[in-house]
Amino acid sequence: MDFLTLFLIYVCFVLASVALLCICSGRKESFLARSVNSASQVLSFIIPTQLQRVIQRVLHRLFHTRSCLFVVLHIALQAAVYVEYTWEVFVYCWELQFHLLLLLLPYLLLAGNMGCFILCSRANPGIITKSNHAVLVKIYAYNGVLFQKGVVCPTCDLEKPARSKHCSFCDTCVHRFDHHCVWVNNCIGAFNTKYFFLYLLTLTAMAATIATITAAFLIQVVLLSNMMHGTYIDDQGQERAVEILFIVQHLFLTFPRIVFMLGFVILLTLVLGAYCCFNLYLALTNQTSNEWYKSRRYGCSHHQTSQPPDRQVVYKNIYSKGVWVNLKEIFKPPTVLERKKK
Repeated sequence: MDFLTLFLIYVCFVLASVALLCICSGRKESFLARSVNSASQVLSFIIPTQLQRVIQRVLHRLFHTRSCLFVVLHIALQAAVYVEYTWEVFVYCWELQFHLLLLLLPYLLLAGNMGCFILCSRANPGIITKSNHAVLVKIYAYNGVLFQKGVVCPTCDLEKPARSKHCSFCDTCVHRFDHHCVWVNNCIGAFNTKYFFLYLLTLTAMAATIATITAAFLIQVVLLSNMMHGTYIDDQGQERAVEILFIVQHLFLTFPRIVFMLGFVILLTLVLGAYCCFNLYLALTNQTSNEWYKSRRYGCSHHQTSQPPDRQVVYKNIYSKGVWVNLKEIFKPPTVLERKKK
């Protein structure tokens, strides 16, 4: 196997951590965090102390501070997929007379995705400052469960508006905080959630389109070769009819890089598609990832300020105003005047 093939194998393993980081980003005490903590406790008995300190500094730099590393990795993964698609899949499909518009669709989606990526990473997510604090604190009401009136951020020294959260990566409080995304190196808040949603949508569409075209090419190769009706001689010297496993092995040996890329983009489509559906659910119900996660944790707790101590709190989402209004709020964040009209 050549270097690119080995690189694509590595990419498939990287994708597993991509999925976990996308789902777990911005959440404390997640399953991933607990697993890492447990593993680190076991390894602490084996790894020397000095090496542990170096690893801790590196991990802190990667996962607890703003860094362009994942942005570079994100671009490198896209580049690897598109180089392989252009170098082999596009050329083969053009020879097989695939429609040109279909072959160019991944590039059009790439242009849209890069635009959304730049907007999402460069836009102000809703950083709360002393100058805009008085306005932002009036937009959302405190629900008394997840968000309490009078809570002051010890770092920013400002009263936290409802639905806001202090981001440890950016060291700022963010209005309608969703999570910090390492892949765009920015927080996702009130003012760039729409760009993040479109970024996810176009990224999923890119992976699905490339997977569809690549799968169609491989199927066309099998059909043109009439392999399905053929036979082969097994290791025992017996003649057997061609099976699906044999076809997959043959395609893997004939087009190793294409098959690896297809597996990568299929897995990427499934992971991103699931995460995209989750974000659509949050948008339609007017929740953030932060609120959804906290509601799971506080839903079974006891609220000691406004409820009797023996009465269990039932969390209710007071911010949901109906599907269309909730979706509109993503693309047009409300102002104080709009809230007063309602």
